[in-house]
Amino acid sequence: MTSQFISPGFKRRAREADSAFKERIPPGQYETKDFPVLSAGPTPRTPLDQWNFSIYGEIAEDLKWTWDEFLRLPRETVTVDIHCVTKWSKLDTVWTGVSVDTLLKDLNLEAQPGIGYLIAFCDGGYTTNLPLPDVRGGKAWIAYEYDGKPITPEHGGPARLLVPHLYFWKSAKWVRGLKLVAQNKAGFWESLGYHDYGDPWKEQRYAGD
Repeated sequence: MTSQFISPGFKRRAREADSAFKERIPPGQYETKDFPVLSAGPTPRTPLDQWNFSIYGEIAEDLKWTWDEFLRLPRETVTVDIHCVTKWSKLDTVWTGVSVDTLLKDLNLEAQPGIGYLIAFCDGGYTTNLPLPDVRGGKAWIAYEYDGKPITPEHGGPARLLVPHLYFWKSAKWVRGLKLVAQNKAGFWESLGYHDYGDPWKEQRYAGD
């Protein structure tokens, strides 16, 4: 009698949980428990005493931090789902780093409405382009820890851009700075045929999607 009473409720909760889980997986994606490593070239390994992070471009004054200075900035830990253009999704990933909002807060960008985009640039020559609104309002971070540990070089350490609401190629590995610009310019993968924006919920994998 007891098992018959519990079983229907358990199955109902399981179905509800399964439905909520599926709602977190964009179309065409599958969940993985692994963290695949995908890179277009050799893995850069910049010594931390030579690492710095810059913000420059069409702004009045450039900004730059050493690694030690960067670590002293206010940090945030976020739990987010990530979605790779190669169709895997990884749920509940935990990252720690500096919000892009924190990095941009002293630039008074509201007084410079002509700046609409940024180009993230990285060790190894990789770049990616993003509309400025997509890295503001708690949407993006420069992360230096994954799951409570320093990000390994294979996964983009010592620091990578994290923009979880877009396909993961937009979360550029080995990031070294942000160039703020008025005009959009395709980054590395975008110039090779990937979608300019990359919304996983709209399956914007390639140009024309």
